[in-house]
Amino acid sequence: MYLRSRSGRAVALLSAAVVTSVLATGCASGGAGSDDPNAKVTLTVGDFGTFGYKESGLFDEYMKAHPNITIKENTTTQEGDYWTALQTRLSGGGLDDIQALEVSRIALATSDQLSGAFTDLSNAPGVDKEAYLPWKWKQATTAQGKTVGLGTDVGPMAICYRQDLFQAAGLPSEPAAVSALWAGDWAKYVEVGRQYQAKAPAGTFFMDTATGLYNGVVSSNAEQYYKNGKMNYQDSAGVKNGWKLAADAVQAGTSQGLKEFDTPWQTAFSNSTFATTVCPSWQQANIEKFSGPGNAGKWNIAQAPTAGNWGGSFLAVPASGKHVAQAQALAVWLTAPEQQAKVFQKVGSIPANQKAYALPGVTDFKNPYIGPNAPTGQIFSAAAKAIQPAETGPHHGDLHGAMSNGVLLMEQNHKSSEEAWADTVKQITSTIQ
Repeated sequence: MYLRSRSGRAVALLSAAVVTSVLATGCASGGAGSDDPNAKVTLTVGDFGTFGYKESGLFDEYMKAHPNITIKENTTTQEGDYWTALQTRLSGGGLDDIQALEVSRIALATSDQLSGAFTDLSNAPGVDKEAYLPWKWKQATTAQGKTVGLGTDVGPMAICYRQDLFQAAGLPSEPAAVSALWAGDWAKYVEVGRQYQAKAPAGTFFMDTATGLYNGVVSSNAEQYYKNGKMNYQDSAGVKNGWKLAADAVQAGTSQGLKEFDTPWQTAFSNSTFATTVCPSWQQANIEKFSGPGNAGKWNIAQAPTAGNWGGSFLAVPASGKHVAQAQALAVWLTAPEQQAKVFQKVGSIPANQKAYALPGVTDFKNPYIGPNAPTGQIFSAAAKAIQPAETGPHHGDLHGAMSNGVLLMEQNHKSSEEAWADTVKQITSTIQ
């Protein structure tokens, strides 16, 4: 799924308004109409990016098994746009029966201010708490033990690369040899970029964007934006290292300087103008979609320098829904291991339900589009098990977006590292703190 945050004063002020509204009215809803499991109902599922339920046929499968249920998916391309709209609906009504929540928003969703807007899924019929990765379950659980969301996927990282462009630049091209180039250190990845650029095919760059590099470094660090419950981005080892390496990549001219998920970034895949992208498991769907049939078999996959988690989401059931029981049943079913395995095979999202890892077609899966001979399932499953989760907080997504925009100041506005950092801190201070 896409990880796309958008920060700004309007969003910060909207969050405050939502908190006030939920405190006043969010817990008063009774879930009318949810007590009749045989009633003919339409369940709406609000999500963003590519969750893979429609693509893998799960909605159709569920409706066939439950003739009284009709499922309608309401999808928003950008997570930032989705979150802004969701906040508005939290205060004004019109929520979907199931609402997806991105990991950078989960600390706010589990806060005392907003958790009342969602039902407790910890005891929903059929839910198996022990099946989920323990840290993933904990992320969606309040201090009082209420679980507001069931984990859909996690974002273990790899590096996806163009095997043909690596060969043209005189670099190793097989997954094991490529993995060895940067094993254990993101600084080595930046150095390989310099080697690539020295012999790069005309018009190509080593990486798509330094923001992807920044996100990869931060996401693999145990210290990110919060420490002991307080914002700590200015002193964070992960943020400092991510910023430095992103600045090094920009200075070396190894990044194409694209903004992730925007149209030029999408087009660059099909135009074959960059050789690598930091590749959380959900990125595989983007690569295939935007690279197109003409580039099938040209992409391959290697291990990331260090393990980390970039992205991942949850399914929540609003307390104000008209069909709470049916919505909870659907959320439990969609996040069960068998269903998460089918989503992984279709769009590459690594399950948050760890029982799925033992199912055929997950650990032995090889992506027919990306590295058909690479052990894709093994790479991502091993990375998922190695994740050391970082502390998050209510403004994690806003901080993440602000820092990514700061890297773009270096890439697209040609500001120095010091100037971009100062501007970013100023923006955070005026809109978030």
